[in-house]
Amino acid sequence: MSDHGDQQPLPIEPEVLAEPELPFQPEPAREPDTEIVDPRPSRRVQISFDHISLRRTLVVILAAVVIFEIVTWAWTLLAGFAFNLLLAWLVAISFDPVVSWLAHKGLRRGLATTIVATSVLVLLAGFVALFGGVLATQVSELVQALPELVLNIVDWINRTFHANIDPVQLTDNLNLTSDQITNIASNLAGGIFGVLIGIVGAVFDFVTVLVFSFYFSADSPRIKRFIASWLKPTQQVTFIKIWDISVQKAGGFVISKLALATLSAIFHCGFFYIIDIPYWLPMGIFAGVVSQFIPTIGTYIGVALPALFAVFDQPIDVLWIIIFATVYQQIENYVFTPRISNRTMDINSGVALASVFIGAALFGPIGAIIGIPLAAIIIAVFEAYGQRYEIHPYVDRKAD
Repeated sequence: MSDHGDQQPLPIEPEVLAEPELPFQPEPAREPDTEIVDPRPSRRVQISFDHISLRRTLVVILAAVVIFEIVTWAWTLLAGFAFNLLLAWLVAISFDPVVSWLAHKGLRRGLATTIVATSVLVLLAGFVALFGGVLATQVSELVQALPELVLNIVDWINRTFHANIDPVQLTDNLNLTSDQITNIASNLAGGIFGVLIGIVGAVFDFVTVLVFSFYFSADSPRIKRFIASWLKPTQQVTFIKIWDISVQKAGGFVISKLALATLSAIFHCGFFYIIDIPYWLPMGIFAGVVSQFIPTIGTYIGVALPALFAVFDQPIDVLWIIIFATVYQQIENYVFTPRISNRTMDINSGVALASVFIGAALFGPIGAIIGIPLAAIIIAVFEAYGQRYEIHPYVDRKAD
């Protein structure tokens, strides 16, 4: 039997016939889309306010306006008092290093504050007793001499640079008329009603600052605990650290500046007295204070005003003033400053100068003095809690 006999024939698949190709027929043109209009008529939607909610909203708005007006009215009346409180707090933290040092020696904090405050008052009383009359007289004469100084400066500019500046128009633009200067000088020198009001206001402000600065310094631990009791435990620790850093850094900074300003004023007053500069006492105090509390340009401003008065009286004195200011600046930088402010913080000159201008714009001349301490407090807090990184070598190389 053959082997092929057992094989089954393979099935034959049916042949699939291809559909005949139809000739090309273009697509029928489509009719343009027609807008479907809802046959149902449109209905009006009426929105109505809830009377209860509307009343509540109006009451809240009215209450907010009333509260804002009350706060604004109260602030206009209490702004001066609030500023005195701020000044008192700055005075308190300024003398806190001395008070804390006495407290660590075993004295009670109240007694230590009393000793420091009494010492300061005795020094101020001694200064007023020795130089108060001279200072008041020279300040009055200085104010009266300002129009003449302006006229001399304008005359010198016209002669030197062949300018044509009208001194009368200049004084009018500066609001420095003779009548105004006379009124200011009369008030300073011995006006009746204006002087009395000025004295009463100054005494009230001085007493306010004195009392509250004593309170802030003597009861500083109790005040810290009272404020911390309103915070959470974790926030209490942060608050106490911020308070201590602010007092240590800013207080040390302020007291060092006061010490340097006192030394500078003493030396400048003595030198101006020796060379017989007009108004030597207010000029020396001005030079000492401005040189310390206005950074970078304070030294030049401090000696510029005395030089302006000296140049029209004894021109050679201008040279002596420049020589003395240069020598004293070197002595202050290399002798006084390292010994007085070696433990206090340093502030960037640009930041310090900006704080002076901002403080002056907000609070006037006193604000220019307290601007730097406030900046010192802010910088101390940022340095304590801010995060800083090492400079990358590429940045360090390119920065040079």
